[in-house]
Amino acid sequence: MSSSSKRPLLIALTGGIGSGKTIVSQQFERMGVPCFFADKVAGMYYNDTEFCKLLVPIFGEKIFTEQGLPDKRKIADIVFADHVKLKQLNSLIHPKVMSDFALWVDKHTESPYVIQENAILFEHGFDKMFDKTIMVYAPKDVRIRRVLKRDNTTYEAVEARMNNQMNDEDKRNRADFVIINYKGEKYRNKRIEKVHEKILKLRG
Repeated sequence: MSSSSKRPLLIALTGGIGSGKTIVSQQFERMGVPCFFADKVAGMYYNDTEFCKLLVPIFGEKIFTEQGLPDKRKIADIVFADHVKLKQLNSLIHPKVMSDFALWVDKHTESPYVIQENAILFEHGFDKMFDKTIMVYAPKDVRIRRVLKRDNTTYEAVEARMNNQMNDEDKRNRADFVIINYKGEKYRNKRIEKVHEKILKLRG
């Protein structure tokens, strides 16, 4: 997407599960950069009655809790083992998220740039919508340990999720900037500051 003086630069931030995307995004926020969290916005739709009705033809009634809300863990277990259902789910959520993002950008036109955190940026070709991309990197073994601790899940479940994401080498080759996130907070934040400065220079 080409830049325009009438809007901020659109920057996408991605990385594999457990890489620390949110921690990096939050640091950018502390530096004054507006950040849009695509996964968080997507999760809000599971509380929308009309959206939930669209899930029934895909998953059936079994994925709903006693309170009538979708069980996100059950859905995750299904889609990460079934590429067809994953594609169907994404076709429902992604257009809504991107529409919300466009409206959100309109509220931040005075910012030099904004960031969208997106876990599946390259997998679905969303990178074409942005001016520049950032990848957050950590080795696979580090990411697995983080997710096991964070999500109280199994090694097999983490591996299944990783297998549905593009490998790190391909992401690094496609990203404009890479932020290393396994050598400590100080090292990470210095890299974030450097990337921030480079993006501001692009804006002029």
